[in-house]
Order: sequence, then structure tokens, then C-alpha cells
Amino acid sequence: MNTDRLARLTTAMTEQDFAAVVLMPAANLRYLTGLTFHPGKRLTLAIFPANGTTPAFVLPAMELAQAQTHAGLSMSFYPWNDADGPQQALADAIADTLGSHTKGRLLGVEYTAMRVMEMRALEHAAPGAEIVDAVPLLANLRMVKDQEELEAMTEAAQIIDAAIYRTIAQIKIGMTERELSAICTQEIKAAGGEGESFDNIIASGPNSASPHHNNTDRQFQSGDLIIIDCGARYKGYLSDITRTVVVNEPSAEARRIYELVLAANNAGRAVIRPGITGEQIDQAARTVITAGGFGDYFIHRTGHGLGLEAHEPPYIVGGSTMPLPVGATFTIEPGIYINGVGGVRIEDDVVITEEGGKSLTNFDRELIVLQV
Repeated sequence: MNTDRLARLTTAMTEQDFAAVVLMPAANLRYLTGLTFHPGKRLTLAIFPANGTTPAFVLPAMELAQAQTHAGLSMSFYPWNDADGPQQALADAIADTLGSHTKGRLLGVEYTAMRVMEMRALEHAAPGAEIVDAVPLLANLRMVKDQEELEAMTEAAQIIDAAIYRTIAQIKIGMTERELSAICTQEIKAAGGEGESFDNIIASGPNSASPHHNNTDRQFQSGDLIIIDCGARYKGYLSDITRTVVVNEPSAEARRIYELVLAANNAGRAVIRPGITGEQIDQAARTVITAGGFGDYFIHRTGHGLGLEAHEPPYIVGGSTMPLPVGATFTIEPGIYINGVGGVRIEDDVVITEEGGKSLTNFDRELIVLQV
């Protein structure tokens, strides 16, 4: 698996005239090597050269045994200790992979992950190199999920379907957002998740008008809309689901906006096919809500890519005009948010197939009215 990914990376680097890609401990490193490291204060960089030389890994000596044991491909290791610091190890790794002449050569880095500390060390070790953003190149490699990845994401989706069902079943009047959040976390692990994809969001009543609400001690009341946004991690891959329920009978306005969001979710999923663009999917969902008179209250994109990260390309939004390939995975999550009233969001994980689109998450999308 990882050797195939390395070959595709090497081809992509050659096509774009990169001399190498230099990665931080983050999702791209895990994708290529299977290694996971916490990006602490000690410099840790992996160098993947385009010339076919064995990748080099500069890392703290304390992490060497773990890396040697778990690396999913052949690598040369350059450990350093705290007394000496990382600069010589990094210089040796650069020399062995790229040679002594780095002036004018393109080194790709992750603009969204690399810190100033690593950037300055790299500039010092590779004088005159042109450091450029490799995120688009890497995103294109990861966008199409292989069978092993799709199996992990399917399992993560099944876990979160089960967990959100069990979470919703425990809602009571007087329970707080934080209490339900703790229940959700427990149910994800009980259903087989390695952990959560992200800190779950429980937004109730007027708080549900905030798409990225921070959980509070607000107690649930009769008539509340409650947004539950959560995900499960399985073999490193993530799921991401949102459902909105109501405590006892909803108001006429709440029911109306729910039905619009449900129709928008259905419309977005219905148009998925090979070659469709993120902009076209966004428009399909957004048109439903706009036609219903609530276009100004749909205040975020329709979706985002999903895989090793909770947010990764492709983005389902206006201006995203790249045709999407079979194997691309992303969310469909339209919403309506009205200050003082509340909000509704319905989110599913989908994959593009040869036949069209397939929902990975399948928990009931109809409005759940909790008689509590």
C-alpha cells in the first residue's frame, strides 16, 4: 500500500519539478508511512525526494525505535539528541537525498502544517532552495480513497450511526449540552470507535443557531432544536455526522426549516456522480434553501472532504470547479441558522462511485420528535 503511494508521490513531484517534499508529523506523513507522531517541540521532518532516493526521516532519538518498528516503507533514519540538536541530522539528510546543490530547487512543504521552527531549519539546511506549497499536490494524491481506506471509512460511518442512535435515546429535559456531549463520547467508544473525529458539538435551543457552537451547561427545554455533530475514528479514518432532533413538539417554523434542510440534503446527495464539481453539488443543495426563502440563513459551504482529516479537499462550495473522481469522499451538510430561534443541520458522509454517489452514513434523516 505505502510503496504504491510513494510511487504516485514520486511521479507527481517529477511532473511538477519538485526536488522533494518535506513533511511534518501529520496526516500526509501517516498516509505515506503509517507513522503517527505528536508534533511536539522537537524537530521531526520526513524528506521524500523525487529522484528515487530512499526517503529520509529526521527525528528525535527517543522516537527512533517506534519509527523503525512501525514504518510502512523503507526509510533512512537520522536521529538527533537534545544535547546536539537537530541541525546536523537535518543537514545530513538533505545532503544524502538531494546532494550538496540545493539553490533554486523546489522543496514542497505543507503550508497548513509546517511551523516557523521547521521552516527556518529547512532554509538553513538547504540554502537557496525555493520552498513552495505542496498541499495541492498531496491533496490530489489523497482525494481518491482506495479499497482499504473505504472499508475503514465505512466502518467509521457504521460506528457513528450506532453511537448517535444511542446518544439521542438518552436525551432528557434538564440534561445539559455538556452532559450529552460526555454521553456521545462514551457511546462512540462503546460502538467500536478508536476515539472521536473531533470534539463533538451539542447545540440546543437558541445555541443551535451557531454552526460551530461550544458546548455549555444550558439545560434542554421543551421545544428545543438540538444539533448533534459528531464523528468516530476507525483505523485512523474518520466519519462525520450531524442530526437535529426536537424535544417534544416543534414550532411550525422549526418544522418548516427542518423540511427545507432535509430536501437540500437529499438534493445534494442526488446529484453526485463522477465528474461533478463541488460547486455544482453546493448549488443543488443551496437552490432548495434559497427557493424556500432562507438562502441568507445558509451561511457555510455544503460540505468538505473527509478521510484521515475531518476537513480536507475537496470542498463542496462555490468556486470549486475541479471535476471530482470516483473514490472521492466528502460530506453533504446544508443548514439553516436563525438567531433567537435556532438552527438545523443534516450531514452525511458520501463517496463517489461509478454508478453515482453512495451514502456511508445512513442514520434516519426524518425529524425525530422526542417525547420526554
